[in-house]
Order: sequence, then structure tokens, then C-alpha cells
Amino acid sequence: MSENRPLWAPWRVEFIHAPKSGECFLCGNCEVNPDKPEEKLIVRRGVAMFVMLNRYPYNSGHLLIAPYRHVGDIAELTADERHELIDLTAEAKNVLQSLLHPDAFNVGLNLGRAAGAGVAEHLHCHIVPRWNGDTNFMPVLADVRCVPEALEATAAHVRGAWR
Repeated sequence: MSENRPLWAPWRVEFIHAPKSGECFLCGNCEVNPDKPEEKLIVRRGVAMFVMLNRYPYNSGHLLIAPYRHVGDIAELTADERHELIDLTAEAKNVLQSLLHPDAFNVGLNLGRAAGAGVAEHLHCHIVPRWNGDTNFMPVLADVRCVPEALEATAAHVRGAWR
């Protein structure tokens, strides 16, 4: 660590600034692929959609629900895909409620970069468990989010609770 860098510097979130491969990390999840890093975070597979733990969560249990197809807008989904998206979102909420007992949830789609989509080209719905008082000083002072458990362990718990 360089002595002249302030704690709040944007280099703390290196994954945002790191070179990108150009590949969509949400694509290619139609089939089980144990060699793919994301595979360990997938907790549920549907017909047209899958559910995975967010690699960079806002809170413990932060899930992404995405279509297997590479589409960037909810208007591009078929009726069956839209229904499955909502059904999986409701199921995910129930699973997280029974497993983590949060006080509330944030659920939403960021459609386009200006709306906050990190991967605007591939639609994904966020479901984020929230607890009263769950924000703290760490993101403000050190650009760090604290989660109490390794992501793969959380994914295994969610996968088990979904059954």
C-alpha cells in the first residue's frame, strides 16, 4: 500500500477499475460448469432464469436473478421469462426471509448505466436483505463492505434452504 494514498481513494474498489475481459459474467450459465467461478455462487436454476449470489454484495444474501439469454431490457423478455423472473424473485425473498430473518428487502432492476446498472447489457434483478441499522461507517471511511461469511458458504446455505 502506498503511503501517499488516502483511505477513501477509488483504488480500494479495484474490481471496478480493473481491465475487463469483455465477456458477460451472466452469460454461459445455462449449463452447469464447475470450472466457472460464478458456478459456486449459483443457488437456483430455472427454465429461463437463474439465481446467484452477488459477488460484490451490498449485504449478506444479496442475490441476482438473471435470464440465461443476453438481453438488457425487461421489455425484451418473453411473457414466460417475465413470469419466471417474478416467481423466482418471490421465492428468493421467502428463502432469504426464512434463512436470514431480515427486517426488509430492496428488490429492483437497474435498466441502463445512468440508472446504476453495472452490467447494462444483461438484465438482472437484485434482491437485497436489509436489517434495521445495517449500514455503518465502513463504506464511508474505507470504501469497504463487511459481510459476516464467505460468499461460497452463504451460497451453500441459500441453496440448502431453497430445497
